[in-house]
Parts: sequence; structure tokens; C-alpha cells
Amino acid sequence: MHRALTPRRIAAGAAVLLLTAGCSQDTAAQWGRWGMPVGISQQSNHIGSLWSGAWTASMVVGLIVWGLIGYSALRFRRKHHDERPKQNRYNVPLEIMYTMLPFLIIGVLFLYTVRTQDKVMAQTDKPDHTIMAIGQKWSWTFNYYEQGTSQVGAVIHNAGTIESYPDLYLPVNQKILFKIESDDVDHSFWIPEFYMKMDAIPGRTNTFEVTPTRTGTYLGKCAELCGAYHSQMLFNVHVVTLPEYYSYLNDLKAKGQTGEIAVNPQTTVVPVPSAKETTK
Repeated sequence: MHRALTPRRIAAGAAVLLLTAGCSQDTAAQWGRWGMPVGISQQSNHIGSLWSGAWTASMVVGLIVWGLIGYSALRFRRKHHDERPKQNRYNVPLEIMYTMLPFLIIGVLFLYTVRTQDKVMAQTDKPDHTIMAIGQKWSWTFNYYEQGTSQVGAVIHNAGTIESYPDLYLPVNQKILFKIESDDVDHSFWIPEFYMKMDAIPGRTNTFEVTPTRTGTYLGKCAELCGAYHSQMLFNVHVVTLPEYYSYLNDLKAKGQTGEIAVNPQTTVVPVPSAKETTK
């Protein structure tokens, strides 16, 4: 039985259309990114494509499953009170299908994930800049290795505190090698607009390369629950032009913030199993 289109239902439908039409272009674009922020690096494009593809595939699978459920519920519904549907103990072709299809779906997702990971984690032999990010309770320290450039000619550092968030300056359209270390416990270096994060583990140096493509100011944070003041481990990210980047480093140089701030040598080192141990 079809419900009549009453004035109340017409008004409700019109309200939904108006609310949908009232979405801003930014909101519509975010829906197109499946809720992700605007990517600001070359590497984020690869991750964004994987993210969109995974969500699209999930929606297609979901629609097929919901469609089959709806079809089965309507096609094989009981028409009489005492009617009993046909009982089947098994259906070999159907069981093979719903066993193999999940493996096929997982295999395709795994293939594209590995391809994306290879692109994101690729590094060049000679990056334009090298920056070390050290996580410590409860802030970040950044070392800029610019001793080989005529514009700066020194290693520059900037250390934050729990009361004062540090600034991380990145030159746009430049290849930057990040070295991630920890001075105490596990942390995680995360700039959401990069679409990725890298763990900071005591006794290890993790690396990744990124090329920022969009100027602006963003917020970085620790993505690992590292202790009582984990929520305070924030830092400001400034993607600027190359002259502005050098100008900032020279300002720090003029303040005497030269030289590398290294991790505490007494930091507990996470043991790495030897080849003999891994073969046991």
C-alpha cells in the first residue's frame, strides 16, 4: 500500500532538499574525499586514492549484499500462514563462491595497499632537506640539517615545551627527508594533511620522505597514547616558500639556536632480533 503525499511529507522532503543544497563547496569536496582533510603533499595523493578506492569498493560490496538480502526477503517470503520454505542442507557452488569472494576482495585491497606503500615510502638518494623530529615527554624537538647550504650553513634546532608548542617550517615543493626518533617512550609523528604518520620508537630511527605541495599553517600532533600529557604534544606546521624557510632558520641562528639536539644516550633501546633468532 502506497502512502499518500500529505502536505507534511512534502514539506519534510523539501526541507531535506534545501539542507542538501545548502552544503558549501568545501563540505561537498570533503564528502568527495570521504571525510579526509585536503592533502598537502605528493604522497598524500597516493594515500587519498587508496582511501577513496577502498571506500568505493566497500560501498559496492555493501549495496550488493543489501540488494541480495532485500531480494531474498521479498522473493522467498512466506505467502501463507502454514507454508514452510524449501529446506536445503547445502549448496556447493554457493558455498565456494562466498568462500572465494572474500579472499579475492582482500587480495585486491592488499595489492593496491602494497603498491601505495611502495610509492609513499620511496626515498631519493639526495633529498633537498633533512629534518629530525624527536618526540619527548611532552613536546617535540626539530633539528634542521642545513650545514651544507650557503643560505644557512649550520644545524638549527627548535625545541618545544608543554607550555609552548614548537613550530615546524617546511619549504613547499621541496623533497624533505624526515628522521623520527624518541627520547623516552613510544610517540608517533603525525600531520593529518600528510595522510600518514610515523612512529617514534626509543633506540630506532624511522625515516620517510615527503614533498609538501600546498602552503599554509597546519597542526601536527602525537598519534600514540604516550602518557599523562599526550594531548599536549602538539606542534604548528608552516609550509612556506623556500626564501621564507631560510629566513626562519636564519632568525633561529641569530638567536643562537645552532647545533644538534640529540636524544638521550641512556634511552632504553628496543632490542632488534638477530638473524639467528628470527630463524628459530
